[in-house]
Amino acid sequence: MHSPMFTLEVFPPKRNAPVGTIYDTLDGLEGLNPDFISVTYGHGTHSDRTATARIAHTISKEYGIPAVAHLTALYSDKAKIDEALDMFEEAGVSAVLALRGDYIDGEQLVGEFNHASDLVSYIRSVKPDFKVFGACYPEGHYQADSLDQDIENLKIKVDAGVTHLISQLFYDNEDFYRFLDKARAAGITVPIEAGIMPVRGAKSVRRMAERNASRIPDRLNTLLNKWGDDIQSLRAAGILYASEQIADLVAHDVDGVHLYSMNHPATTRRIWRNAEPLFRGTQG
Repeated sequence: MHSPMFTLEVFPPKRNAPVGTIYDTLDGLEGLNPDFISVTYGHGTHSDRTATARIAHTISKEYGIPAVAHLTALYSDKAKIDEALDMFEEAGVSAVLALRGDYIDGEQLVGEFNHASDLVSYIRSVKPDFKVFGACYPEGHYQADSLDQDIENLKIKVDAGVTHLISQLFYDNEDFYRFLDKARAAGITVPIEAGIMPVRGAKSVRRMAERNASRIPDRLNTLLNKWGDDIQSLRAAGILYASEQIADLVAHDVDGVHLYSMNHPATTRRIWRNAEPLFRGTQG
């Protein structure tokens, strides 16, 4: 265990990619010893459930690292959620990140789980021994009228049974600290990990920021403008940027740092090499 916590996220290989690529990713992360690795989930197909369960099982059983399986709600009914939870349980995974999920143009909503809090309540009712994690948004969810409204909804989710929160990416730590103060003032006491997304490409940063209504601070925008067409230099600058974010977060005694590794172990290892001395190792 680390203090603060240090955790990672990976995703299943793309459907047209060899399954073995996930082993390349996990082998590349060997030795980092995160407190857990979360595994993303698609929109609710049987193959999504199978892939997430299989990779979570591999992480926990073959690599000896606790795994957290993502689970999305919007396009699932109770039968699909039951199937996923049973798969996770059989895979030896007992922690789920309960998410609403994104809307898909042209897809018909199921209507049973319209909010992540609905999914949280259901998991609690059918698998009471599962740990249930949730997502939070330091700059407010893009569909919320305000950050305060979003935190009110977050409190509903936590009260439904979430015991651990992982934040969406952000590029200015002040946004996270502002959110954290408001969340604590609202009575949210569960651990809140800060989600850090390393910069790897100017277009991807701007696209993701637009999709999530995230702010690109001037300091980062300068890097994107300077090295947007020089991918190697931008990635080097991005590693330093993420490392500096993490150093500042640890100095402010955050509960944990969740690094969105995006299946790029070399980048993840370089960031961890910079940040590791700041994390204390604890037994347990």
